[in-house]
Formats: sequence, structure tokens, C-alpha cells
Amino acid sequence: MPNRPLTTLRSQIISDGLGCFRAFDTPRYVHDCHITGGGRTRVENPAFNWVNTLLGNVKNAISGTYHAIRGQHAPRYLAEFEYRFNRRYDLKGMILRFLTVAARTPTMPYRFQKLANSYA
Repeated sequence: MPNRPLTTLRSQIISDGLGCFRAFDTPRYVHDCHITGGGRTRVENPAFNWVNTLLGNVKNAISGTYHAIRGQHAPRYLAEFEYRFNRRYDLKGMILRFLTVAARTPTMPYRFQKLANSYA
């Protein structure tokens, strides 16, 4: 990148025109707003390809793993999803870590496991 003063550098923001993105309509940012409407054109916009891919993967992971999400179990589901998401690049290490933790964790009676549901 050429040597420019930091005051002339501006970030480029690409959005779908949602009202919360109006905060970027300042001289500090270059806001490129793509109003796509609904239907198929919204999904086929190349500017949002990675966002649609990420949202599709998250949706499939949740609906494929958890067939019926109930409010009482939502904190545990979220914690488990977060654990897997944070370790998604080291799947082999995740299995070894899980086995190590499982082997070191003492057994817990079911009545104590149910207590976690009322405090979540």
C-alpha cells in the first residue's frame, strides 16, 4: 500500500441497506448499499456470497444436530455449538481433547446434572 496519511484511509462497508447501517454514512467510511429486495435476487448477489454461505452453514449445523430446540436446553446447545465453532480448524485435536477431559472428569449423578437446567 502506498504511503498515505492515515486520515485519508477509509473503510469500505457493503450492506443490504438495513437501517442500522446508516451509522456508516459518514466521511470516514465508503458505504456501498445494495438494496436487493426479496426472493432469489437477494441470494444471488455476489457481494453477499460469503454471508449467505456462513448463514446457511450455521442453519444446517443447528437444524441437523438439534431437531427440536427447547428453551430449557438452549444454553447447553449454544455452549456446545460455541465449543465446536471455536475449534473448527483442529478437528483431530478436538477429539483428543474431548477424550482427555471425559477420562479425567468424575462421574456425576443425574440429579446433579438436572440442577444445571434450572440455573442456565
